Parts: sequence; structure tokens; C-alpha cells
Amino acid sequence: MTARIALFDLGRVVLDWEPARLYSRILPDDAERDSFLANVCTMDWHMQHDAGVSFADNAPPLIAQYPRYEEAIRAWGGRWMEMFDGYVEGTPELIGRLETRGVPLYALSNMPSETWPLMQQHFPLVNRFAHVVVSGDLGLVKPDPAIFAHTLDKMGGAAPEDVFFIDDSARNIEAADALGFRTHLFEGAAGLERALRAEGLL
Repeated sequence: MTARIALFDLGRVVLDWEPARLYSRILPDDAERDSFLANVCTMDWHMQHDAGVSFADNAPPLIAQYPRYEEAIRAWGGRWMEMFDGYVEGTPELIGRLETRGVPLYALSNMPSETWPLMQQHFPLVNRFAHVVVSGDLGLVKPDPAIFAHTLDKMGGAAPEDVFFIDDSARNIEAADALGFRTHLFEGAAGLERALRAEGLL
């Protein structure tokens, strides 16, 4: 059995997103920056943005806990684009080859709703997907099975086994596996190319 649709995560698969890229400018001390990202602006805190909470609403409670980091906390939303450095090396070329072969291309991203228009402006490649499911628009985040079900609906009611899902999060891959998707844990374009060939998509 092989898939016929490619479903991409965006951050760290298609788009080179790394919060430390921004915070290396704000907090140049490595130890302080690492502590800030591990204990203040954590991925659990950021997940609230992905679930639909605005930057404006999510910052004040954290600032109340860590007032000395107010500027750094507000920068998460205010300087969002400084977390990015273009595309992940090699992925755009693979997407182009899939397009040439006529493979239907979709994306499913945990992403704040308010940043999505910026992504579309700065990264034209994302506009080549037939549809992008943005978690913040739905108030649902991976690995919730409901967001995978919604995505299948957006793909015309595709069956999970028809979809090859690519994500850098093992937790998201495990959730998709449990739902019957064909999957690949992304660790670089070379490995993805091999997986796409094995799947018969390239």
C-alpha cells in the first residue's frame, strides 16, 4: 500500500523556524537564553498561540510572573519573523519535484492564526499547497485527532492510508500512525527524499 497525497508540517520541515535565532539577539548570554527558553517562553506556553490565543492575551500573565523579561516576552509576537531564516534546506526542491509529478500537496501546521498572513507574504512556497490547515484558526493543535480529521475533510475526505504525513515531532507522527496515516519523521531533506522514493511519490 502506498500513499497518493503528501501532507507537510511547516515549521522545521518547510520553514526554518528557531526561536533561539531571535533570542540570541535579545539575550546574548547563552546560559540566560537557554534558561529563558526552557522556563519562561516555553514550547508549552507557545502552544497556546497555536491553539488560538493571541500574543496580546498570552503575554501579560507571563510578564506578571517574570517582569524583568517583559521586553523579551513581548518580542515573541512582536518580532516573530526574526525566528525564521528562509526555508529548510532541500525541502523546496522536493516539493517542486512532487508538484511536477502531480502529487496533491497539503500542509498541516501548529501555527498562530495571526502570523499566517505574514507567512504567506514572506514565504511564497506555502501558497503552492492546495490547502494549509492552520491550528490557530481552529483552536485545535496536533496531536489532537480532531485536527487530523479536519485535515482529511479538507483533502476531499481522503482516507488516512492515502496520506503521507511529514512532521519533525515524534509525538505528532505517533498520533498520525495511530490514525492510519503513512508517516515520516523529518530529520532532513535527504531522509525525506529516500522516504518519498520508497513511498512511490518520487
